[in-house]
Amino acid sequence: MAQQLVLRRLLSLAPRALPPRAAGRALRTTARRGSAFNVQDGSDFQERVVNNPKPVVVDFHAQWCGPCKILGPRLEKMVAKQEGKVLMAKVDIDDHTDLAIEYEVSAVPTVLAMKNGDVVDKFVGIKDEDQLEAFLKKLIGP
Repeated sequence: MAQQLVLRRLLSLAPRALPPRAAGRALRTTARRGSAFNVQDGSDFQERVVNNPKPVVVDFHAQWCGPCKILGPRLEKMVAKQEGKVLMAKVDIDDHTDLAIEYEVSAVPTVLAMKNGDVVDKFVGIKDEDQLEAFLKKLIGP
């Protein structure tokens, strides 16, 4: 309960703008990997995540979150190794408060596994590469 109140207070703060260099770096990473993308808004999330025929890993993160900075690249690398069998959507909770609340994100990083628009698995916090691999295999299947 206390975590949710703290998160809602944090989410109600005005989003902070990223420095131009950081924003450009994120776009280049997305273009190079092809399997990861930044969610732009609610309709983008609906189209690219909920309505996607492929399984999607959704990484709810924040720029100020230290563990997110560790997990994000690690998870993106693991998704890229799956060679297009799964996609990765990155959702900044400061920019997309409505999505964070809708999917009951009470701490970051929170990672959802979505298939056919439904949340089929979830974890909160940092995982090592073996745990991430098992998470992805469970989502993708044999």
